[in-house]
Amino acid sequence: PRLYIIDNGIIKDPDVTRFRFKKEEIKVPDFVVCSYLIVHPKGTLMFDAGSIPDANFKPGVTPTTLNRFIANKSLKSQLAEIGYAPKDITYFALSHYHGDHIANSNDFAGSTWIVQKPERDAMFAENSPIKEQWPLVNKLQNAKMKILEGKDFDVFGDGKVVVKAAYGHTPGHQVIYLKLDKTGPILLSGDLYHYREERFTDKTPVFEFSGPQSLAARAEIEAYIKKSGAQLWIEHDLQLFRTLKIAPGYME
Repeated sequence: PRLYIIDNGIIKDPDVTRFRFKKEEIKVPDFVVCSYLIVHPKGTLMFDAGSIPDANFKPGVTPTTLNRFIANKSLKSQLAEIGYAPKDITYFALSHYHGDHIANSNDFAGSTWIVQKPERDAMFAENSPIKEQWPLVNKLQNAKMKILEGKDFDVFGDGKVVVKAAYGHTPGHQVIYLKLDKTGPILLSGDLYHYREERFTDKTPVFEFSGPQSLAARAEIEAYIKKSGAQLWIEHDLQLFRTLKIAPGYME
């Protein structure tokens, strides 16, 4: 398998108090936004879809901004740079339904959507927390789906790419375990954590769906990391992102 890390920009100056920290406790407050393309001999998996819809990007205008989101390149242009288009993606998965992860979801409605049942149910409920953002995800309702109910899903059947439930940040938050031949095992953690300073604390964001559920999920994932020897990659960690090979480069 190969892992391509797609640069979806920066979230400038998040309010760290919403994560129960003081400003001086966080070394790098800005968030990176990224998504991941996993290329496996048996297919492809796109994990997360950025914070700015590709339609917002205009030729010759850099950077593109949307609220506090800032990005230089569209998602599809970066996929094209490595030889892929949304139609080439076998599976699509979101870590969760928050706006900085779902912007280009509808582009992948032709893929098989891997989703936890509580997440799908919450997304499309009448009182959905993302009702105003349905235009970004509404096509997924008619996508082919692999609906999970908390059990591990071995995507390609060889233990190299496994979707794992980590409920709490949202009703059906999920993470991905990835085993690369050279880099070794990695746990793509979505928003299980936001800051590296958050790890090994009992702090959860003030907007968490269920703080106790998140803490339980963290404990399970940390035990799995210890057992598997995986590296934990916090998706929003700008310090980590700056050390990684970004698309069109790849990890293998």
